[in-house]
Amino acid sequence: MAAPRTSATRRLVSLSVQHARCYSAPTDGAIPPTKAKYVPTEGTYPKGFVVGSAHAQVKASNTKFDDLALIASEIPCPAAIVTTQNHFQAAPVSISKKIMFQQKSWNIRGVVINSGCANAVTGKGGREDAIRMAKTTHDLLNKRNPNVSSIRTLVMSTGVIGQRLPIDRIEAKIPTLVESLGNTHEHWLRSARAICTTDTFPKLLSRQFTLPSYPGITFSIAGMTKGAGMIHPNMATLLGVVCTDAPIHKTALRTLLSTATNSSFNRITVDGDTSTNDSVALFANAAAAPNSDRIHLQGLEPKDIPRRGSSMEGETLEKQSEDYKEMNKVLTSFMADLAKLIVRDGEGATKFVTVKVTKADNNNAAHAVANSIATSALVKTALYGKDANWGRILCAIGYAPGHTCIRPQETSVSFIPADGTEELKLLVNGEPQAVDEARAAAILEMEDLEILVKLSNKEKDVGEATVYTCDFSHEYVTINGDYRT
Repeated sequence: MAAPRTSATRRLVSLSVQHARCYSAPTDGAIPPTKAKYVPTEGTYPKGFVVGSAHAQVKASNTKFDDLALIASEIPCPAAIVTTQNHFQAAPVSISKKIMFQQKSWNIRGVVINSGCANAVTGKGGREDAIRMAKTTHDLLNKRNPNVSSIRTLVMSTGVIGQRLPIDRIEAKIPTLVESLGNTHEHWLRSARAICTTDTFPKLLSRQFTLPSYPGITFSIAGMTKGAGMIHPNMATLLGVVCTDAPIHKTALRTLLSTATNSSFNRITVDGDTSTNDSVALFANAAAAPNSDRIHLQGLEPKDIPRRGSSMEGETLEKQSEDYKEMNKVLTSFMADLAKLIVRDGEGATKFVTVKVTKADNNNAAHAVANSIATSALVKTALYGKDANWGRILCAIGYAPGHTCIRPQETSVSFIPADGTEELKLLVNGEPQAVDEARAAAILEMEDLEILVKLSNKEKDVGEATVYTCDFSHEYVTINGDYRT
């Protein structure tokens, strides 16, 4: 007969039940109902690109979900890549950068990606694994052209740091991965799902656009990204792949990607951590362009290219080209929308928070203040608790790093409701306002919220910046406490 429980034992059992770890993301791969609205049911995808996925069980606990993805252009094309600034760059990052250097950013076929293992801090063996992964994929993509010996396929990995890839299992599944290639919406969606780790939904976008020099031609752009934790500039635990069938010279491609990244993936933060594997690649195969443009983007050097009055071909034409300006707007807007999906899926997050800082001395000062607020654990936990504790926002403004020229007597802070109703003023020119706590609570119940900060009341101060973040919940600790297991 079991001994009766004492009152102290009963309390301990009760506490253990109350604080049991319970990650709310469904383990069966189902998308949470609150996230389903962000998953597209159809798309318009760029010509000449195919994508696929396969299951290699990279992580032992993943017994059924695809964890390999391949995004490939049917013809070699220009590409650009931006990567993490973390000094411990993962093997796939260094190998992809080497491939890009060797190919001079020309004639790249695509990228092969695995989830479940980051292949980071794995030494010489990890680099050899990344090369094997890239070369095996390259050889299968180019089996009809055996004369192409140098690797033209990039490689990305995401997952646990410090562990070697099960490279034999991955290599064995790459033929299946290549055979799975297709260009339907389902192909793109499955590939986006295959690169996820703690993400609760696949992040995929596509849209169409036009360029001034190509009347009557509609171009397409599509992209997928992953990331939910370790998210912070520059960049974060994110992978991103963007493809377009527009004609873009490699020189312009690099500039476009860098500019768009600074306004998108470098403007989001979940937890203030920057990882070892962050990579975003942009491919442009010109498949929707006239034949002459397709040819010149398949390998000719700039000196061999006949100049078009407003095409995106070289350094000298980038700034004044109308095509370049339009492409810059399209890409920046597109990548910003991709980046926002990462914040919406922040680990354990319940809110999407826009932090907008205006009237700063300059844009860098505004960004420093916005980033300080967005990374404050105290601000983020207050938002999770639906507590209008705006004193924490002021503290974060006050300790923002750098020469931000904070003038408390000129600073104003407001909540901007997502429903379009009037802003709730918390501080005006350094003076606290009588806050309607009931209205504040109602605003904080909403999924979306904007924190607006004005650092000055002078006309000459025009610096501004926007950073996107989320709240901190109990679940964030649960997810990251159990991540390796």
